[in-house]
Amino acid sequence: MLVILLLLVGASCKSKKATMAVTDPASEKAKMEQEAAMRKQQEAEAARKQELEAEARAAEAKRKETEPYRKLDNYFSAISNSSSLASANSSISEALTLFASKDTPVLIVISEENGQKDYDRPTTIGEYLNYLKDQKKSINKINQLQFDNAGKITEVELATKN
Repeated sequence: MLVILLLLVGASCKSKKATMAVTDPASEKAKMEQEAAMRKQQEAEAARKQELEAEARAAEAKRKETEPYRKLDNYFSAISNSSSLASANSSISEALTLFASKDTPVLIVISEENGQKDYDRPTTIGEYLNYLKDQKKSINKINQLQFDNAGKITEVELATKN
């Protein structure tokens, strides 16, 4: 009797193992669909993260590109609107740190037609900054800047403000 009982218990354990090994096809399909949906969501999140990083890099590049223009324009305003000679000279000294040298050429566009530009007599940045100090007004806007490998300005093109 003991032998029969052991055989029955052993046989029932094997059938439970066999039953557990065979899974329900519907639950297996649901599990696979859930995993696929999770993978798609992760891929979408990764793509969105890359997109945000690219946007951030583009915004940073744009900021770095426009920052020298903004800084120089601020110096032009500070020099032309300074209340004292010492203040203007201090602003000129600070502004000159943006340039490769104080002899950096400044070209002022007086007219433009069909892509051809006519320039006023060339000057240097040192002379132009002192001109702003003397005239106490800034009538030109920055049209274009050229830089060297060190990031210093090597040429300034100005145009008359409208």
